[in-house]
Amino acid sequence: MEDSNHRLGQKKVVAVVGGGLVGALNACYFAKRGFEVEVFETREDIRNAKVVKGRSINLALSHRGRQALKHVGMEDKIVSKGIPMNARMIHSLSGKQSPIPYGKKGQYILSVDRANLNKELLTEAERYPNTKLNFDHKLQDWSAETGLMTFARSDGSKTQVQADLIVGCDGAFSAVRKQFMRRSRFNYSQTYIPHGYMELTIPPKDGEFAMKPNFLHIWPRNTFMMIALPNLDKTFTCTLFMPFEDFETITTGNEVIEFFQKYFPDSIPLIGVDALKRDYFRLPAQAMVSVKCSPYHIGDKCVLMGDAAHAVVPFYGQGMNAGFEDCIVFDEIMNQFNEDLSAVLPEYTRVRVPDDHAIADLAMYNYIEMRAHVNSKWFIFRKHVDNLLHFLMPKTIIPLYTMVTFTRTRYHVAVERWHWQNKVINRGLLLGAVGAVFGGSYLLIKNPANINKLVVSSEKIWNKLVALKAPQSVGTLSQI
Repeated sequence: MEDSNHRLGQKKVVAVVGGGLVGALNACYFAKRGFEVEVFETREDIRNAKVVKGRSINLALSHRGRQALKHVGMEDKIVSKGIPMNARMIHSLSGKQSPIPYGKKGQYILSVDRANLNKELLTEAERYPNTKLNFDHKLQDWSAETGLMTFARSDGSKTQVQADLIVGCDGAFSAVRKQFMRRSRFNYSQTYIPHGYMELTIPPKDGEFAMKPNFLHIWPRNTFMMIALPNLDKTFTCTLFMPFEDFETITTGNEVIEFFQKYFPDSIPLIGVDALKRDYFRLPAQAMVSVKCSPYHIGDKCVLMGDAAHAVVPFYGQGMNAGFEDCIVFDEIMNQFNEDLSAVLPEYTRVRVPDDHAIADLAMYNYIEMRAHVNSKWFIFRKHVDNLLHFLMPKTIIPLYTMVTFTRTRYHVAVERWHWQNKVINRGLLLGAVGAVFGGSYLLIKNPANINKLVVSSEKIWNKLVALKAPQSVGTLSQI
C-alpha cells in the first residue's frame, strides 16, 4: 500500500459511489491496487435486507464480464453459480421449438442471479482491509475542485467525506453525473424506449425444470416478445417486453389469459392460469432507458463507469458485461500510465466512449432481431452462412455476436467489422445468384427442349427465395 500511495503522492483515497454490481467490483480493483477505498450506497446492505429493491432482470454473463471477474479472483465462484445457455430456443405460435446456437460448440453464456452476484462482490470487496462499505448514504452534492462529498442518512443526519478520486457507479440516474451536467461541453442524451417489461415465473415441474434449462427461451412476436432464463432453484424467470400501450389494454385476468392463449399458448400450462392472472397485475410494466454521455471524467478528480456512463437496454446481454469491462479497461490504463490519474482519466474517456456508444446502439438493434428477425427464414439462413464461413475462415469472418459475446474485441471495432463482413457476404451471395442465372441461361440455350421444365423449376426457386427473405408475420397486439 505504501508503494502505491508513494506513486500517487497525495492521491490515495478513492470514493466509489454506488454499491451495485460495477461499484462493488470497482472497489475490489482499487483495493487490490492498495488505495484506501470507501463505497457509498444509498440502499441498506442487500446481504441483510429481507426484500431486495431494484431491478431483477436475470443477467447473462459472457466473456467480457468473466475476464473482469477473473482479474480479482472471482470468476470461478460466480461461474459455479450460473447456468450455461448454449443457444436461443425459439418458441413458435404452434409450440414448435427451434434452437439457434450462440456460437461454436462449447461456447455459451451464463444465466446468473443479479442479487446473489451483488452480494458476492460486496463480500469480496469487504475482505480487503483497506475497503470500507457505507450503506444508507445518499449523495447530495460533491465538489469537482476539492473532492468533498455530502451524504444524507435516513435518520436526517448528514456526513461529509473528502476523496482524491470519486468513481461514479450509481446507475442510470446517477447523482454523481448531475455535477457533470452543470459543466460546459458535457454531452448527454437519454432515451426511453416505448416498450416496458414485466416479470413472470415458471415454477419447477415435479422438482425439475419445466423446460430445457440450457437455453435462453424466446417467444418472438414481431412487436413484442417474451424470454425465459433458468435459475438454480429450477425456476425460469420470464420477462415480457411489450409497448406500454399494449400493456395498458389488458385490464382483467381473463384478458391476460386470452392474450397468452393467442400469442404464448405453450407458456400457459408452464406458468399456470392462476399465477398468470395474479402476477401480471402484481407490478406495473417497468420502463427501460438508454443513456449516452461524454466525457466520462472531470480533470483527475472524478470518473463515471457502468450505467452512470452508459445505461443500455438489456437486449444484447451486455449491460453488466460492459460495466465490468469498464473496470478492467480502467485498470489496464492505470498500468499504462503508472497510476497518474491526470493522464489515466482522459485516456479512459478517449478509449471507452466510442465503445460504450456502440454497444448502446447494438442493444437497440438486437431488440429488433430478437422479437422480429428470428422469425425470418432469411435471418436463419444468414446465420448458417455466417457460421459456415466462420468455420472455413475463422480469422477472416467472425459473426458479430461472437465478437461481442465471446471476445474482448472493442465494441466499435466489432460493429465496423460487422458492416464490412455484411458487404462482402451479401456481394458474394449476389454474385452466386448472378452466376446461377447465367448458368441457367446457358443451359436454356444448350437445351431448348427442356425449357418448360426449367421455367417451372426457376419459378419454384424464386418462390422459395421470396419465402426465405420474408419474415413470418405473427400479428401485433393491436390486432386482437
